[in-house]
Amino acid sequence: MKVACVGGGPAGLYLSILLKLRDPSHEITVHERDPEGSTYGWGVTYWRALLDRLHSCDPVSADALDAHSVRWNEGTAKVRDLVTRSPSDEGFGIGRHRLLEILADRARSLGVRLETEREITGDTLPEADLVVAADGVHSALRTRHAEDFATVATSGRNPYLWLGTTRVFDSFTFAFVASGHGWIWCYGYPFGPDRSTCVVECAPETWTGLGLDRLPDADGLALLERLFDDVLDGHPLLGRPARDGASPWLTFRTITNRTWHRGNLVLLGDAAHTTHYSIGAGTTLALEDAIALADALGAEAELPAALARYERERKAALLSVQSAARYSAQWYENLTRYIDLPPDRMFALLGQRHSPLLPHVPPQLYYRLDRAAGQLDSLRRFKRWLGPRIARTVHARELATRD
Repeated sequence: MKVACVGGGPAGLYLSILLKLRDPSHEITVHERDPEGSTYGWGVTYWRALLDRLHSCDPVSADALDAHSVRWNEGTAKVRDLVTRSPSDEGFGIGRHRLLEILADRARSLGVRLETEREITGDTLPEADLVVAADGVHSALRTRHAEDFATVATSGRNPYLWLGTTRVFDSFTFAFVASGHGWIWCYGYPFGPDRSTCVVECAPETWTGLGLDRLPDADGLALLERLFDDVLDGHPLLGRPARDGASPWLTFRTITNRTWHRGNLVLLGDAAHTTHYSIGAGTTLALEDAIALADALGAEAELPAALARYERERKAALLSVQSAARYSAQWYENLTRYIDLPPDRMFALLGQRHSPLLPHVPPQLYYRLDRAAGQLDSLRRFKRWLGPRIARTVHARELATRD
């Protein structure tokens, strides 16, 4: 099969790896419009479950990913001058440039052809049995056929800015700062020995009140460094010029499509769907898309059936994730509802921000109910643990009595 992957991000590269591993005779080309190594962004995050799955799909690239990632197992929340820390699931961070380098090297070693600095549009599709639109949230291929895919794009409320910093966080860190124009916050995580990602977000009125909508980039960074001085510990924030001179500030675009394939053209990763960055799942979902598409192509003899199977399975898998992302974004958009809670309670509800019930229950009451439910769950687990042990003890005593 001849396959053209349009977009050299994680989804397209990993799909090319998996297809080559399943059938080395596949002729696969990955087309990337930018020069190699000129990726945007800082670090990406993922979790243990993804790494385990990648090891089962391709141990070689998974081992390289593991070796170049940093880890954390705590979360830290700072509200004004109060700090609370809590254990968390094991998280991983890796530089986006390093991730793409690992995947590109692995793809080449398997015989995948990588073509850079060549832009593919909807009017100039490459000749192939399968064309994969893995060209991101602004996908030119999806946009060209938006009516067929029934694409819907909605913008979030809060402006956000994706930055780096030389401050190396030792946990996934949240910091909330009260400015003269409302709250502004950041979340940061390490992705290398000397760098962390730092995402800044605030309400629109805070953004304009602080002048972040009109300050030159350097002055805006200096202002943010002053606001987050405590959490940055004197380290600078690092920006990068936006493409075409546009503002580096964005509002998140949620992309959905009624269908993900049209003829031999199929959507993958952010071209097919986006989930709010606050749940840290974008890279994971892109790689899981690639796994599902490769599996479907291997399981079905005919391309239409394979593409339908891929779409069906991934749409079902995304339902709970997209719900969690939607409620997470709403939690931040309604931050004032939670910010005056004691820090430990506020942080607990930050961890519960995916809940569809939370927006409809007073925060203090939700916290108490969640604690009570947790205690009941712990009691149930203890009873399940204790029951067999009591039974064995009683049985042993009965045997001793018989003797």
